[in-house]
Amino acid sequence: MEHCHFVTDCMSGSCPPMAFMPMIIVPLLIIAMHVMAIRYVALWFVFKKAGEQGWASIIPVYNILIVIRIAGKPWWYILLLLIPIVNIIIGIMILHGLSKSFGKSGWFTVGLIFLRVIFLAILGFGDAQYSGDKTRYNS
Repeated sequence: MEHCHFVTDCMSGSCPPMAFMPMIIVPLLIIAMHVMAIRYVALWFVFKKAGEQGWASIIPVYNILIVIRIAGKPWWYILLLLIPIVNIIIGIMILHGLSKSFGKSGWFTVGLIFLRVIFLAILGFGDAQYSGDKTRYNS
């Protein structure tokens, strides 16, 4: 198979579709990296508002335990997140607990489910105050 010359062959339509893959993948990777950065920074601020260490937001698995604590759920919910189908229900319960811990409604939970990065940013950067109870975490 011949190599295509991007400017001449691809513009004429004789270039294989794989030549366009970097033009699609690279921007998507850049966008994904920015979204993840926003997520971690927003989660850092959510943790700080709840009286937790902000750096915990960047540690995998440990950050889930902290979210579970902030949401006022028992620590063993993380084990339930390992069970298929059950993890969806438990995840929604944790997000609802997170919403309630910051005085938000059930509709805010829906926002956290479908647009998590945006709604975490609202919690982290907005005027929401933590009012949750972490005592159930140890049960």
